Amino acid sequence: MGDLPWLVAGFGCRQGCPPGQLHALLMRALELAGATLADLTCLATFERRIDAPGLVALAAELALPLTGFAASELAPFEPCLSHRSEPSWRHTGCYGVAESSALARCQALSGATPRLLVARQCSAEATVALACAAPT
Repeated sequence: MGDLPWLVAGFGCRQGCPPGQLHALLMRALELAGATLADLTCLATFERRIDAPGLVALAAELALPLTGFAASELAPFEPCLSHRSEPSWRHTGCYGVAESSALARCQALSGATPRLLVARQCSAEATVALACAAPT
C-alpha cells in the first residue's frame, strides 16, 4: 500500500464491545483492502467512544493513536457515506461514525481529500471503515 501512506480505520461501537471483536472486524476490512496492520496510520471514532475499553485496548495493542471527533466535525463527510444509519443519527448526531471518522482523520492528517477504501463492515456490536488519502 505504499502509494496510500495515510490509511485510517474508523470505528463505531457499543460501549462494551470487546477488543477481540474489533480486531477481527479490522482484520476483515484490511483483507478487503489488500492491506496489513503495518499500513495503518491510526484509529478514529466518535468523541464519546474515545474511552471505550475495547477501542482503547485495540489502540494499545496495535500501538496506534486513537482520535475522537465531535458530530459537527463528522457532518461535512455525510455526502461521502456509503450508508446513512438512522440509529447512528439518533445516538450520535451523525449518520455514520466509522466512515465519517476515518475520512475526517485522513483529511486532518494529510491535508488531501480522503476517500473510502473499504465501506463500513459490521459485526454484532461494531462497525469499521477504512479511508485513505495521499499527502499534499
